[in-house]
Amino acid sequence: MTADAERHLYRLAGIVTTAELRAAGASGRQIRARVLRGELVRIGMGLYAPPELAQDLRRHESGDHFLAAYAAVAALGHGTAVSHRTAAHLHGLDLLTGPGADVTLTRAPGRGSRSAKPGVHLHVARLPPDDVGYVFGLPITTVARTVVDLARVTAFREGLVTADSALHQHLTTKKELRAVLAERPGVRGCRMAAEVVEFADALAESPLESIARAVFRDQGLPPPALQVRIGGDKFIGRVDFFWERYRTIVEVDGAVKYVDPYRARAQLRRDKQLREAGYEVVHFDCREITSEPNAVAASIRAAFRRGRQLGRGSVA
Repeated sequence: MTADAERHLYRLAGIVTTAELRAAGASGRQIRARVLRGELVRIGMGLYAPPELAQDLRRHESGDHFLAAYAAVAALGHGTAVSHRTAAHLHGLDLLTGPGADVTLTRAPGRGSRSAKPGVHLHVARLPPDDVGYVFGLPITTVARTVVDLARVTAFREGLVTADSALHQHLTTKKELRAVLAERPGVRGCRMAAEVVEFADALAESPLESIARAVFRDQGLPPPALQVRIGGDKFIGRVDFFWERYRTIVEVDGAVKYVDPYRARAQLRRDKQLREAGYEVVHFDCREITSEPNAVAASIRAAFRRGRQLGRGSVA
């Protein structure tokens, strides 16, 4: 087998193509025999994996996505990396709209004329070595590059969900994100990506919290503090959003809070304690945050006014 083929096999953790097997001297009949004996597992048209790798990936939560990504990268060859939504999903980052059925790849310019096959979305862009890592032997854009790439090509809220997730999981830092941006001055979408990076916050604990922050921003509300402990020595609880000036607390609730009676009762008790301590408490669910942003902002401003009556500030 040639040196190029050996490098390719190492890079893809043993994924091989029919062409590579034939170049190593195997006939079509021999390839089929190895598949029947379980020495190779067919994972796509003309693509094979060692059985151990195929089994490990199929047990993995995102195994099917990994297998599809291996196949897509192997088909396009060296200089290609998994990127954007697919990379975010394989890194375990939150996505507002899911990874999608297609595999998303980025290929460096000048890497041949092969075009993407059906089911593959291909970007052509620079891939500096520092922007590419390996997961299970699969070349994939780093978390920082992935966050910036998505923030460049998606709406602000979608980019923010992924950026917040990456920071919250300590998979990247603001410094790393800014460094990726600095390497790509003038690239389309970088201004939007820079806005996402600066607004992103590691304290955001869920996609709903990220979306809520974007709604507050779009509605012209002052930025709240996140994940604040209320009560001092007499600790009451940690709240999602807090405007100290207006003594106003906002909680965004996932569906689980409403279907779990114990959690619902605990929330009511905590709200009572917070109000008795002199705080305004407002709750919103996912539907309200995403479908009724004007009503959400109006409710928060009303809470601000009630806080003003306590002599704690004025409406923004």
